[in-house]
Amino acid sequence: MNRPLLEAEEAWERLLSVRTESQAEAAGLCRRPDGSRRWRQPATPEAHHLAEVYAPLCLAGPGLVFAQLGQSVDGFIATRTGHSDYVTGQQDRLHLHRLRALADAVIVGTGTVVSDDPQLTVRACPGRNPVRVVLDPRGRALHRAPGAQLFTDGRGRTLRVIGRDGPEDDQKASSASPDVLRVPCDEGGFAPHKVLAALAARGLSRILVEGGGVTVSRFLHARALDRLYVTIAPVLLGDGVPGLRFSGPDRMDGALRPSVRTFALGEDTLFELDLRTRATPGQGTDGQHPGARQA
Repeated sequence: MNRPLLEAEEAWERLLSVRTESQAEAAGLCRRPDGSRRWRQPATPEAHHLAEVYAPLCLAGPGLVFAQLGQSVDGFIATRTGHSDYVTGQQDRLHLHRLRALADAVIVGTGTVVSDDPQLTVRACPGRNPVRVVLDPRGRALHRAPGAQLFTDGRGRTLRVIGRDGPEDDQKASSASPDVLRVPCDEGGFAPHKVLAALAARGLSRILVEGGGVTVSRFLHARALDRLYVTIAPVLLGDGVPGLRFSGPDRMDGALRPSVRTFALGEDTLFELDLRTRATPGQGTDGQHPGARQA
C-alpha cells in the first residue's frame, strides 16, 4: 500500500513539536549517513527542504541564540533613508516567521521599533508567537514610539529591557509592571550575555535576535550567538543602513570562518553560519559541516 505523500504544511507542523531525538523519530524524521535529516515517508521537495533547513535548529536544544539579517549584495539592510520594505523576497520573510515560531523570544533594539514598527509575531506560517523583547537602555522607547504595534496591538507579550539607571517615570512603571526588566548597561548599551541571562531567568532560553544591524552585530561581536542566518538579495543599494559591522582583524587569517550551509530562497541566498564551530583559517568553505550544500 502506497504511503501518503507528506506535504509541506504537515511537515512544518511536525517540526514545531521536535526538540529531542525521540521527538524527531516520532515525527517521522530519520538520520542520513551525513548526519542530516529526511522524512521517512515519501514527501514533497518542499517538505524535505523544511527538514533540511530547520531540523538542526529544532534539535539544537535549549539555551540557543540565533540571529537573522536580510541584506543587499553590497551589505545594506535598508536604503540611506531607512526604507527597508523589502530588501529580500517573500520566501525570506516566510523563513523569518519560521525562525520566530521556533524561538521563545525575539529581540530588537529601540531603533528598529522606531524606524520599522515591527509586529514580531508569527503570521506567515503556523506557530506560537514569541515574547517580544525591546532593548531600551535609556527607557525612552515608549516616548519615542508611543503608538508602536509592539506596545499597542495586544497580539503578544512585550518585554522592555531597561537600564537600571533609567528615567524616574520608567522606574515607577517597572515596579508595577512585569513587562519591564532591569539589566545593567553602560554607555555602549547592554552586554548581550547579561541580557540573555536575565531572559533565561524568566524561562526564555531559545532567543532570536532579529534587528537591527547594530543589535545583531553587538551580539555577534560579544560571541553571544550560536547561529547566524544572513539572506543575501541580488540587489545593489550603493549606500544605506549597514548590516553587520564590528571590529575585525587586521589580517584575513584572523577572520571568523564558521561552518556554513547555503540554501536558495527564490532569488535570494540564505547563509546559515554555525558559530559554535570554526573552520581552520584559510580553509574556506571546505570546512563545511555534514549536510552543507551549495544553493
